[in-house]
Amino acid sequence: MKRLAIVALSALLGACASNDAIDLEPAELVDFDESVKLEALWSEDVGAGQDVRYTRLVPAIAGDRIFATDIEGNVLALNRYDGKEIWEVELDTPISGGVGAGYGLVLVGTFDGEVIALDQNDGSVRWRVQLSSEVLSAPQSNGDIVAVQTLDGRLYGLEAASGEKRWSYDNSLPVLTLRGTGTPVVTETTVFAGFATGKVLAVESRTGLLQWEQRVAVAQGRSELERVIDIDGAPLLVGDILYAGSYQGRLVALNRGNGRGIWAEESSTYNSLAAGHGNVYLSSAEDKVFAYQAGSGQVMWSNEQLLRRKITAPQTFGTYVAVADDEGYLHVMSQDDGRFVARKKIDGDGVRSAMISDGEVLYVMGNSGELVAIKVEEK
Repeated sequence: MKRLAIVALSALLGACASNDAIDLEPAELVDFDESVKLEALWSEDVGAGQDVRYTRLVPAIAGDRIFATDIEGNVLALNRYDGKEIWEVELDTPISGGVGAGYGLVLVGTFDGEVIALDQNDGSVRWRVQLSSEVLSAPQSNGDIVAVQTLDGRLYGLEAASGEKRWSYDNSLPVLTLRGTGTPVVTETTVFAGFATGKVLAVESRTGLLQWEQRVAVAQGRSELERVIDIDGAPLLVGDILYAGSYQGRLVALNRGNGRGIWAEESSTYNSLAAGHGNVYLSSAEDKVFAYQAGSGQVMWSNEQLLRRKITAPQTFGTYVAVADDEGYLHVMSQDDGRFVARKKIDGDGVRSAMISDGEVLYVMGNSGELVAIKVEEK
């Protein structure tokens, strides 16, 4: 099976678009008057950070704790208010997917296709189970099952208590895909997942029975590269509407109950989405940030000043939306109009993972393994 890392594919597409090497340089950062101040509440070294295989290890919040892991298998539980370490566990295997947290479990996946569940209280191993392929996104749980997507196109439902395989759903893979998988969204009754085929589907969480499937993107073009339509970000569930975006495809809004389309707009992304102020936010494969009106899909604003900076998925906190880039800068924008309000250097090795938020505080993990809690202070 042929596979391309996102970074390699992005570079190749950029080279096809221009013969001028200058055009391939990251956009220079624009000057602006900062209207707010970004305060680092605390920072903590998680360990070795990310890996050259383009891992995107994302922390997770559960209660008053934040959980994070590095590529070498060091898993930490920190107090999310002050960053103080509660426990640390050194697993005996490199981690490729994580972190999922909730219902008493901390969940990670490995390059060898293993899922490991730790106890949230003390980090002790509750169970380990071997699956069919690499786990490149965070396993998710509703307390009854743990949903896991693997690189070979399978979706698993595991017993949350033991890790025993309860069901699996197989999805055929195209010839060429991005190196990555979507992160499933799990509710009490349903698992929503997107695949490299450009389809998003809903299965019953208890049994794995298919409830509906909907095509987000249709492969077009003559070459296999042109026909890549992966859904590599997590679908976004807001109330009764499920949003999903694909690479070289569309951003769609679907009825969560039956999968019927509400609206669709052309877009290309390999990142997860964010929501706030009645908008859905998307960072495109061309490194543009868009705000779509959640009910209609109308573009409310776009920010095109971060081209070729390899920006992360957007994340909202307070009245702001933020992305980070490959040079390690955090860019904070107003949710109202997309204008920059603040910028801060987080990590000299860059930021690749999606950021997380508790609503008011933004948590950013740099590629070197530094986890930073950021809050906006009004000037």
